[in-house]
Amino acid sequence: MTQASPTPTKPKPRPRPQVMKLTDAAAARITELTKRADSEIVGLRVGIKNGGCAGQSYTVEYAHEIRPTDEVVEDKGVKILVDPKAVLFLLGTEMDYKADKMQAQFVFNNPNQVSACGCGESVQLKPAKV
Repeated sequence: MTQASPTPTKPKPRPRPQVMKLTDAAAARITELTKRADSEIVGLRVGIKNGGCAGQSYTVEYAHEIRPTDEVVEDKGVKILVDPKAVLFLLGTEMDYKADKMQAQFVFNNPNQVSACGCGESVQLKPAKV
């Protein structure tokens, strides 16, 4: 009597890492912005654009729709839509919100940031190693 060989199993796919995470302050601010928007929005779209003295800067804008290529990050009850061209530059980033007497802004704590300009408006980023 021969035994049947076990059926080979497919390896389970590795879970995709979450591109970004949010602090409580950032999630609260996004919730507030979503409620105050003039039209219905699905979240905030985050990306990177070329320019500034260090070479790149972060972009944050209202997202009225989820594009098929967006990387959707849901954290602390809010949605962030990441531009697909920015994913490798934002991998591992924590988005925070800081407010003081002189300014209020989203702050990106990004492990892929190599340097920043003196005025704080632009950064130099390297793609994450995956």
